[in-house]
Amino acid sequence: MSLALVHSRARVGVAAPEVRVEVHLSGGLPSTQIVGLPEAAVRESRERVRTAILCAQFEFPARRITINLAPADLPKEGGRFDLPIALGILAASGQIDRDALATLEFVGELALTGELRPVDGVLPAALAAMHDGRRLVLPAANAGEASLASHALPIPARTLLQVCAGLRGEQPWPALPEEPEDFALTPVIGDLADVRGQPQARRALEIAAAGGHHLLLCGSPGSGKTLLASRLPGLLPPLNQDEALEVATIASASQSGRGLEIARWRLRPFRQPHHTASAVAMVGGGPLPRPGEISLAHHGVLFLDELPEWQRHALEVLREPLESGSIAVSRAALHLTFPARFQLVAAMNPCPCGWAGDPSGRCRCTGDAIRRYRGRISGPLLERIDLHVEVPRLPPQALRRDAPRGEDSATVRARVMAARARQLRRAGCVNGCLDTAATARDCELSPADELLLEHAIEQWQLSARSMHRILRVARTIADLDDCQAIGRAHLSEAIGYRRMDRELR
Repeated sequence: MSLALVHSRARVGVAAPEVRVEVHLSGGLPSTQIVGLPEAAVRESRERVRTAILCAQFEFPARRITINLAPADLPKEGGRFDLPIALGILAASGQIDRDALATLEFVGELALTGELRPVDGVLPAALAAMHDGRRLVLPAANAGEASLASHALPIPARTLLQVCAGLRGEQPWPALPEEPEDFALTPVIGDLADVRGQPQARRALEIAAAGGHHLLLCGSPGSGKTLLASRLPGLLPPLNQDEALEVATIASASQSGRGLEIARWRLRPFRQPHHTASAVAMVGGGPLPRPGEISLAHHGVLFLDELPEWQRHALEVLREPLESGSIAVSRAALHLTFPARFQLVAAMNPCPCGWAGDPSGRCRCTGDAIRRYRGRISGPLLERIDLHVEVPRLPPQALRRDAPRGEDSATVRARVMAARARQLRRAGCVNGCLDTAATARDCELSPADELLLEHAIEQWQLSARSMHRILRVARTIADLDDCQAIGRAHLSEAIGYRRMDRELR
């Protein structure tokens, strides 16, 4: 029977649905036809596969070859099906044993020489293959990424000839590289001790790290906003095994997955898109949607510099993910949901020239210009940011070489991890992720403190969402102080971080 079946995997978002590559040889004029909704890169695999088979010293059958990629209604893209198509042709022509293909799945792009080139999305493909009781054969260049799912026992290979030798039993399958034991658990981006002065901003950064709160930094140019934001990943605890695998799976499904550094896979991502990025770049998209910046920052930090310079639409798409931790992307034929539990850090200047409120008095912006500039940020988006902090310009004395340095990242991270441990024991999540019921349960105030909070809400005309975020921040401050109950000092400090809520509207 001139029919062979090879299992493979497509890439749809962060999922890897199964694709059955069916190859049939029949009489008639020699031709190769690929069906099953292939895009141009898949149709062009006919020439790559033919040349690779010949270079591997196999015979390309001079028959009518029909290749079906099932299911037929699932779009197929890229060169990931080159290897399964080549193996299907060899199995259908009797050059390799088709029974050896039953327990394996294959992905990989073929060079004309028969070498295997890397593809994206191999990590979710390896995990999905394991779920179905099969092992995934993939290009050796993807071996480091696949080693993150070492329990799935993926098989790396360098050439088509090596794959065929393994199927024939002529040589053992290559082993995966060993998973490094000395993971880099602290980012190499810098230390918090590099930040001079700015005690209030440093304090807010510690609170944001401890409770998973969103942070807005407002200050004049050169005051250290970007420097502060870049130090936040160094204050966060390393990813656990499950979180790291989620982050790696998202990176694998994106273009950035091919450069995944295994020795640093436990580090939390830090994404810093330019302010010209579109809404689609933020949430994800494309004919077969890929994760956007908010998903690539999952379990990490998304830093938006020059916040008022962003397109309004690109900022407004952040509203739902900031609340739900996921983003739904709908297209005509697909509806996908990407995880997006990120921590937002934004930075902005107080006015178009950047010097409003500076003691130097160099600002020449009119009141209307300042209001228009700040009005580019909507009130609903501001409400979803827990901490609003002013970052003043530093005096020259604070920048001297012999000026005292603040605490380093390791010292602050120890307090952050202790506070997070208390939150996880109490609620199973960080305070920034508490729902309404958990907030009412864990953020109880004394009657006098309730009056203080009510007075602040009435004075600044804050919403219920802002009130809940004040309570969660106060709970985090109490956790940093290892206090069971929220005190007056904790609540007052939390309220102070909402003052800009009124000023920026």
